[in-house]
Amino acid sequence: MDLLKTIIKSIQGCTKETLDLLERMTERDLEIYLRDLLKERKYLVVVDDVWQREAWESLKRAFPNSKNGSRVIITTRKEDVAERVDDRGFVHKLHFLSKEKSWDLFCRKLLDVRAMIPKMESLAKNMVEKCRGLPLAIVVLSGLLSHKKGLDEWQKVKDHLWKNIIEDKYIKVSNILSLSYSDLSTSLKQCFLYFGIFPEDKVVDAENIIWLWMDKCFILRGEERMEDVAEGFLNELIRQILIQVVETVWEKVTECRVHDLLCDLAIQKALEVNFFEIYDPRSHSVSSLCIRHAIHSQGERKSYHLKFLRLRGICNLPSSIGNLKNLQTLVVVNEGRFSCELPPETADLINLRHLDSLYSKPLKRLSKLTSLQVLKGVRCDQWKNVEPVDLVNLRELTMHDITKTYSLNNISSLKNLSTIRLFCEGYESFPSLEFLNCCEKLQKLWLKGRIEKLPLFPNSITMMFLRNSKLREDSMPILGMLSNLRNLILYGAYEGKEIMCSDNSCSQLEFLCFDQLSNLKIWHLGTNAMPLINDLHIKNCRNLKEIPQRMKDVASIYEVLIDNRKGNFTNKSQSYITFFTL
Repeated sequence: MDLLKTIIKSIQGCTKETLDLLERMTERDLEIYLRDLLKERKYLVVVDDVWQREAWESLKRAFPNSKNGSRVIITTRKEDVAERVDDRGFVHKLHFLSKEKSWDLFCRKLLDVRAMIPKMESLAKNMVEKCRGLPLAIVVLSGLLSHKKGLDEWQKVKDHLWKNIIEDKYIKVSNILSLSYSDLSTSLKQCFLYFGIFPEDKVVDAENIIWLWMDKCFILRGEERMEDVAEGFLNELIRQILIQVVETVWEKVTECRVHDLLCDLAIQKALEVNFFEIYDPRSHSVSSLCIRHAIHSQGERKSYHLKFLRLRGICNLPSSIGNLKNLQTLVVVNEGRFSCELPPETADLINLRHLDSLYSKPLKRLSKLTSLQVLKGVRCDQWKNVEPVDLVNLRELTMHDITKTYSLNNISSLKNLSTIRLFCEGYESFPSLEFLNCCEKLQKLWLKGRIEKLPLFPNSITMMFLRNSKLREDSMPILGMLSNLRNLILYGAYEGKEIMCSDNSCSQLEFLCFDQLSNLKIWHLGTNAMPLINDLHIKNCRNLKEIPQRMKDVASIYEVLIDNRKGNFTNKSQSYITFFTL
């Protein structure tokens, strides 16, 4: 039923009416509803990782055969499932990687190929060959060896794997995965095991998993912030190929997942140490009688030790929220711009580090939350009564519904801000933004709304997104002087006809995007400008007839995105055009 609902939502969207309708449907209703949606359409459906023929049989009734070229692709690891799914189907068998491709994959995933001396290379080739061309085994082995220094350490890995080698002289994937897990520190083991609680193939929000780790006290705080330590742990698991990156925004992982075999490993290891339990609804039983986590209450509501609370579809939070004295993270998620009402007692949550909620009424005594690291959802008219000088730990601020009539100058007293997102209401203009130059630790800046005059920015900025700024003067003379700027997106940000990037400007810029610059005709690029650029996106700049020659010839630019439907230029050094949406 979940799969049927997911496919329907991917066609119709996730409107409230659709979600309400789907919740009332039986499995048979969902099949009929999906058939009706698809019968007049030409469709392609991909069903990944089917393990049983019966699972496919229950799904395929929902896919009509209208003889219009529609197709269904199924992936499976079981040959008998593939061959018996449909008599009219074609089975494509994936082959293992060749010896050469296996070695190439290993080297691409190795963190430092240059440190591999000839004896280490010989040792590695021997191990890679025993992986039998299986990509998962190869990349996990590469991740494991990346963190072993020297020939002796690599030899120990080989010796350990050779102990468990199977009769046909090949390494079992499970042995490599298990060795990678055993090699983790205690804290990293706990963080990895926590991925076992999520459904197979579940895309996990990176920020949520970090907050959950903090909630469970997996992150021990020394001199560093817990958030920074936890992010380092996530990146370490990614480097060791135990976690897969799904999406990255501004050089920061925002979504991740765990491979299903590694998910099985996490569950197996977790059950061995009673890290969590699996409840079987059919037998109403858990896997053992031992548990690692328990809450003991003596009747006082104030003794409740909750640290992480995430709610959805809530209009009003009760005043009792103030009893959660140990709460570190409060997230309220509602569809669209629907806001909730936070009671005054929210300000009593003195240990709150992350407040992510679009709330309707001003939160009085917000300044009491001196532990706040992240504040999202506050509106401009709610901010005017805040004394931010007390929010000494605030690192990230997101503010909505800004109008020109309000002053934002008091933001300048937030000396530790590293990320700011400011959104104007409708087509409103920003008030003066000169305060930004006082935010000396600012690294990431997102501004959505009209900007009458571009301010001076602190040189610490590494990433900037200007959207619907409607600037009349070229911004590049100011932005090009930011010596740490690596990532720049201009989306509807400029109404002029020419952009000038002078010599030696944009010295650290690696990624540049021009989008919705409808009047732009000419782009001047100085000889030494943008020496490090390696990714360029251009879209919906219909009057831009040419890009600088050097941008066409740089071999490391893999994507140049141009709206070619208007007869505009293409990047001749590329054999394809890609379109994307911000």
